[in-house]
Amino acid sequence: MSDKLKYSIIIPTLNEEALLPKLLNQLNDKKLRSSYEFEIIISDGGSKDKTLEISRNLVDKIILNQDQVSQNIAAGRNIGAKSASGEILIFLNGDVILNDAFYFFDYLEKHFNYSNYLAFTCDVWIYPEEEKFSDKIYHTIYNNYFGTLNYIGVGMGRGECQVIRRDVFIEVGGYNEKCAAGEDFELFKRIRKMGKILFSKNVFVFESPRRFRRFGYAKVTLSWMVNSFSVIFKKRSMLTEWEQVR
Repeated sequence: MSDKLKYSIIIPTLNEEALLPKLLNQLNDKKLRSSYEFEIIISDGGSKDKTLEISRNLVDKIILNQDQVSQNIAAGRNIGAKSASGEILIFLNGDVILNDAFYFFDYLEKHFNYSNYLAFTCDVWIYPEEEKFSDKIYHTIYNNYFGTLNYIGVGMGRGECQVIRRDVFIEVGGYNEKCAAGEDFELFKRIRKMGKILFSKNVFVFESPRRFRRFGYAKVTLSWMVNSFSVIFKKRSMLTEWEQVR
């Protein structure tokens, strides 16, 4: 086996023309691509904007939604994973960017690839240029909260950045497509029952504040809490559809 493990970066998309280029341009840095062995996969849920046009020359594979029905993000991630050739699956949302792409891969190679950890996740913050004081306070609390859940053995990782060994992903059956929301928590909860999850505060990603700006932190948090309880006790989310915010 090569000293390098092949990574598959899977990005579920739906009308992400505005923010997706940030991530794709970051991942297509020539030095980065020559330093680390990875493929980029777009799993599109039926975009009507320029998402696919933008992606065409910046990714290795584009998987289209062949069904006539809407596709939730859990299904999008699962479909993308089926076409992946990597031993390690990296799930990133279309509105995120890595704090430092070189450090991200270097950290995985030093601390995750050849360890006993089954999955990896990290802190999530708001884009620095859009961050408000309220964003910093909220995300400090929330990042510490889901770090604690991993520490005490519950398992937690936001879908903005989840790294999972391919064999583990297959063994647990991937994301639960009955979950229109909370699918990230539900998957890591199952993985944690099998073994340990590596959580790092040294690696982190930035996300768009768009959902928090439209609905406010109180409403988003309440929605997360309701869905979390539904996932825990009913094995499915309370919501049947996660509203698109673009």
